[in-house]
Amino acid sequence: MTSQQFNLKEQEILLKIARDAIYAAVHGQPLPVIDLGSLPPRLSEKGGTFVTLTIQGSLRGCIGTLEAYQPVALDVQEHAVAAAMQDSRFPILRPSELPLIKIEISVLTPKQPLTYTDPADLLEKLQPGIDGVVLQDGFRKATFLPQVWEKIPQPVSFLSELCMKMGAPANLWQKKPLKVYTYQVEEFHE
Repeated sequence: MTSQQFNLKEQEILLKIARDAIYAAVHGQPLPVIDLGSLPPRLSEKGGTFVTLTIQGSLRGCIGTLEAYQPVALDVQEHAVAAAMQDSRFPILRPSELPLIKIEISVLTPKQPLTYTDPADLLEKLQPGIDGVVLQDGFRKATFLPQVWEKIPQPVSFLSELCMKMGAPANLWQKKPLKVYTYQVEEFHE
């Protein structure tokens, strides 16, 4: 992804792609076909995205990818459907919930390894509110988008919650070196 931000028209197109895809999936209809040639060129560039659904400020689904492997427009469509229908933390979205959901799209920069010497150094190098963080321990890994800092502003708690999300003890990041990656996002919502 380029570092230039999406303009308002591009944001509106991506949000419409997400909403149309969710509507079709919830009603058991085929997903709308996206003609990449008719979209602004940036929406055809490869990009990793997360789509987050909320109802009255509470999480209702969030699915995405850290790796850019397909055009942004297709990535948003795929993850909008997945957030509505496949987030294992929630039942599938019901048609009655469609008017209530708010859609947020996060387009990620490529993740970068964060090297650190010990837990104190890791805490020092994190940028709360700016960095999305990936923790990895062998095959287990989990991420929090930068927006999660709003709910978990303390770096110690942030890393502990992220360890639990990956299915590990909360203090694992203090007990052994983990692979840590950071990334930033461009976020926009309805």
